[in-house]
Amino acid sequence: MLRIVTDGAADILPAWKAEYGIDVIPVNIMFGERSYLQGVDLDNEGFYKLVDEKKRIPKTSQPTPHQFVEFYRRIAQKGETILSIHVTAKLSGTYASAVSAAEEVKNDFKVFPLDSASGSLGIGLMCREARRLDRAGKSAEEIVQYLEDIKYKVRVILTLDTLEYAKMSGRVKTLQAALASVLNVKPIAVLRDGDLSMAERVRTRKASLDRVIEMAKEEFGDKPVYLAVVHARDPKSGEELLEEASKHFNHKETMLGELSISVAANLGPGTVGLILYPIE
Repeated sequence: MLRIVTDGAADILPAWKAEYGIDVIPVNIMFGERSYLQGVDLDNEGFYKLVDEKKRIPKTSQPTPHQFVEFYRRIAQKGETILSIHVTAKLSGTYASAVSAAEEVKNDFKVFPLDSASGSLGIGLMCREARRLDRAGKSAEEIVQYLEDIKYKVRVILTLDTLEYAKMSGRVKTLQAALASVLNVKPIAVLRDGDLSMAERVRTRKASLDRVIEMAKEEFGDKPVYLAVVHARDPKSGEELLEEASKHFNHKETMLGELSISVAANLGPGTVGLILYPIE
């Protein structure tokens, strides 16, 4: 059996874990002396409440190689194959931890670590497509080749509602130019080729949401896509963006998801954006 593993920086729609057999290794979240595992003993709303209460954001860290080894051994039987798909290596050490763990368990499992060059629901969609290919009879090697071919074509375009979280975290270096500017701008960040970069700064919320759609349309035109919207504690904006974006793209399917804690910790509530996954 092929086991599909991803990490807490991926966004997986609630039904997908069971429907597609996707296992998620949690991200470590530290509030002062207290440590949590994302999705295990701290959910999204609990995270926001802690931030509101403590007036600071937590530190997040990728799973260690040891945590990966323990996780692989918990979810797989000896001799099984594991496809381990992770957040872009340019923003996190998670993929490196998976590579290290894969070497350690090579006598027990055949592990294929993969750098998704993506994040959020971009990774979630890769996991779903991997399972669909597995069920269609494709080998692990064929699935890895498909993912390597598609990953740089997946696009994540986000706009922030507030710069306070990015300012507190200091981890999103690409936003420093915006932070040095007036604080009421709405930066638009694009995840492309594994890098998160600030593409534009827009003055108003509405203009930023309109521009997110325009930028995606400029790149994808009428190409068939899976169209997803993600949000951080702002379902209303997410729903409105999805409704408007649906009018502009040749989409086979639409979906709405919530940004994971590890992403929201750096970008903040009110962050909303599009994820476009080409259908080939």
